[in-house]
Amino acid sequence: MAKVHDGQFTARIEGDFVVFLIGMRINKPWKLGMWWPVAMAMPRMLKELKAADPSVGFLGVQPLGMLAMAQYWRSFDQLEAYARGREHLHWPAWMAFNKRVRDARGDVGIWHETYLVREGEHEAIYSGMPPFGLAKATELVPLGRDAEGKSAARARLSGQLG
Repeated sequence: MAKVHDGQFTARIEGDFVVFLIGMRINKPWKLGMWWPVAMAMPRMLKELKAADPSVGFLGVQPLGMLAMAQYWRSFDQLEAYARGREHLHWPAWMAFNKRVRDARGDVGIWHETYLVREGEHEAIYSGMPPFGLAKATELVPLGRDAEGKSAARARLSGQLG
């Protein structure tokens, strides 16, 4: 079990980054052959990404339940290069998925959302938590306070407090 950090913390990351939310929805659980390969492909891809050189741009991942996760990337270009790279596991899995569901798109759903985050335009607060989300993918640091000793979301979002 991850160590809980007593106190208030934030995530520190310099520069722009990408939040990539991805998941699947099993619409017809009895059609195991449609969704099982999707479910089994993601752990292999995550293993590949965790072992990859930092130049790939993958910063980390946070599970969001059984069938969804948040991934953190250094840039969209790096995320796209991984997704389209024939030498990576994603491309063949994506092609196989599209072939398998061509006439049965309603059997299993997949989704993703991509957010480009500019430096200083994000806020992350963790209180009494183990490293989680962005802080798990980057660096967990004590939450800064404003001149009166209060937390200041607006100051954090403008990069004035760490």
